[in-house]
Amino acid sequence: MRTARAGVRRVTRRGDELDVSGSREPAGMLALDVLAVLLFAAVGRRSHAEGVSMVGIADTAWPFLAGTVTGWGVARAWRRPSSSANGVMVWLAAVALGMLLRRLTGEGTAWPFVVVATVVLAALFLGWRAVAHVVRGQGERP
Repeated sequence: MRTARAGVRRVTRRGDELDVSGSREPAGMLALDVLAVLLFAAVGRRSHAEGVSMVGIADTAWPFLAGTVTGWGVARAWRRPSSSANGVMVWLAAVALGMLLRRLTGEGTAWPFVVVATVVLAALFLGWRAVAHVVRGQGERP
């Protein structure tokens, strides 16, 4: 019978962070970042009456997804995916590379959009990490 920890090779505590190297947990947390970008794209498209189709969302999201994956690589976020520091690195990479790719492909990068994208993606990337810290902290108290 498989247990919940069957795929975990190493889990250690570093302050308030868990090092989950070798576990399946980083994939799930990367998925949360991907979902955050897709949510950002879908809400943005809906608020601008651009249509909320899978193709439309993908067209809006891909530059930010490229930045998100790049941020994960630069930060090596799979080592400590819920780390606030890694969240900041992923967020900054998503915004910076996302805007650069939008500019290079002729998409809009007006200052109001840059500000909104920066604030919303910060709330999404750092928000789920903050919730994870609270949930983990409460789960460990007797």
